[in-house]
This record gives sequence, C-alpha cells and structure tokens, in this order.
Amino acid sequence: MAEKKLCPCGSGKAYDECCEPIIKGKVKAATAEALMRARYSAYEKQEIDFIINSCEKSEEVAEIDRQATEDWAKNSTWHGLKIINTEKGTEKDDEGVVEFEATYTRKQIRDVHHETGYFKKVNGEWFYSAGQIKTTTVVREGDKIGRNDPCPCGSGKKYKKCCGR
Repeated sequence: MAEKKLCPCGSGKAYDECCEPIIKGKVKAATAEALMRARYSAYEKQEIDFIINSCEKSEEVAEIDRQATEDWAKNSTWHGLKIINTEKGTEKDDEGVVEFEATYTRKQIRDVHHETGYFKKVNGEWFYSAGQIKTTTVVREGDKIGRNDPCPCGSGKKYKKCCGR
C-alpha cells in the first residue's frame, strides 16, 4: 500500500484528506483557517485557479495579478506554513482573521511571508478578503551570485541580463 503524502499546510493530515478536497472543489472550507491552509497548499501545488477563485470578488477588493501569483508559486520552494493566531472565522462566523507565516525560497533567498489575512463568508463560503503584510528579514541561501556570473535559472545569460534585473 502506498504511503499517503502529508498535506503541505502542516496539519499532519494526508493531503487527500485535508486541503485537496477544498482545492478541487469537492468540499467548502469550514473555517477561515481551513481556507488559509488550502490557499498555502495551493501555492505549493501551483493550483493558481483556486488561489484566484478563493479571493473575495467585490468592487472594494483589487483584482489579483494572475501572472505574478503564478510566478511566485512556480518559482518558489515552499518550506511550511505556521498559523500564529486566529480570531473568529469559525463555522458560525461571517468574518475571520488568520495571522500566519509562509516560509519559502526564491532566487536563492529564503524569506518569510508574514501576513494577517482577513476572510469573509459569502453565501456560506469563505473567501480571502485582504491582507496586511508584516516585513521580515531576508536571508540568502547559498553563495551570492555576481552580476556577471551565469544566471542560475539555466538561460545561458549573465545574471544581470536575466533574473538579476
């Protein structure tokens, strides 16, 4: 019997029993935290449609940049999600707050996306509404790349003419 893969969200549950049913639309997230966990897993699994579709759609909320979201998801190595705090966001609430940290590496720089996310329930379904990002210290992983070194992405160009712009 094949071993089940753990969910990227850090719940300790199998992916197919945790975030996958939410991402695939088989079930709705029961809480704001469950939606936050599914959104993190969607970044790691590069499920861009879910990330976009789980955002609140209203005139007050700006359109999400699909290309930037896809680039961030695909060009990052995701290391884990840490839920720091939740306020409301239960099955009985219509609004919730989830403070979290998502750790990732992109362009050899390990970073922590620390955010307080605001969630709203519309017609019984949770949506990400807005977020307040908290700044963190960025730590480089690996050797520093010189401007004239070959780009580590494999393009064959110099770093300064490729990803170093």
